[in-house]
Amino acid sequence: MTEEHSTMANTGAEPGDPVSFAERMATSQNFLALFREGMGLLEETADYLDGPGRAESRALSRAGGLAYATESMKLTTRLMQMASWLLLQRAVNEGELTFEQAAEEKNKVRLDHAEDHERTAGFDELPEGLKVLLERSLRLQARVRHLDRQLQGRHRAAESNSPALSQIDRLRSAFGQVES
Repeated sequence: MTEEHSTMANTGAEPGDPVSFAERMATSQNFLALFREGMGLLEETADYLDGPGRAESRALSRAGGLAYATESMKLTTRLMQMASWLLLQRAVNEGELTFEQAAEEKNKVRLDHAEDHERTAGFDELPEGLKVLLERSLRLQARVRHLDRQLQGRHRAAESNSPALSQIDRLRSAFGQVES
């Protein structure tokens, strides 16, 4: 099966339907690069927290130590949620799950947490290695959330067959409207 027909089989698209940038990205080499980056960052973070990070955290003040524990927990939670999303999307791409099956599982995955952008008291004391991992994880999270919004909008529009709703969903995914 060609990549185009494989993509259409997994998304419900028919030959001649408009090509969705989000679906193309989600099934392309770009997705594989995003997947590898996410899994690599998860592994790098685990290595850091178990090694150099642990040693660096011992030298922090009490407030710094609390900030380290809090931020490292937020970091690992964020990365695990993204890894879950990436694994689900890969399963859809490989035909192991339908979009609908993955959507049920995605309801358990949270890609956005208000506290992700809040700085804990003592944040300035954190080791530079942890700060770099935190920043990289937030950038990756933004990319994953953007792709997820685009895919969700595309599938909602396809289900409704409404040209107006299709355009509204495209605008929402393009401008990242916050759900109310």
